[in-house]
Amino acid sequence: MAEATANGLGQHTLHAAHDAATTGAPPAEVHQEHPIKLYLVVWAWLFILSTCSYLIDYFGLHGYLRWSLILIFMILKAGLIVAIFMHMAWERLALTYAIILPPVLVLVFVAMMVFEADYTLLTRMAFFGAGP
Repeated sequence: MAEATANGLGQHTLHAAHDAATTGAPPAEVHQEHPIKLYLVVWAWLFILSTCSYLIDYFGLHGYLRWSLILIFMILKAGLIVAIFMHMAWERLALTYAIILPPVLVLVFVAMMVFEADYTLLTRMAFFGAGP
């Protein structure tokens, strides 16, 4: 326990260690330095993935294959950007979940709505016919 003593001027001082834990002062901001090689490797991967996206159009792929590949490349590029350039790879897991989990849940709910819309369409066609 800290001991209160008079300093000769009638004021009391506490004899305790003065650090962030005892004084309640915020700790100094910690800054991480990452090697430039990491950023150059990520840039190279982004360039390769962007080239692959361009080659999909160049080779004339169509239909679900085209859109699937474009979406896969888009998600990979977004993941690299978020992980490295936005420093999410070095954040606490709770913060990562707080940022990543909501968009994932939105995608799950959209997928559920797509299946429900198909079910509704098929039910209407079965009971009301194909239309005029």
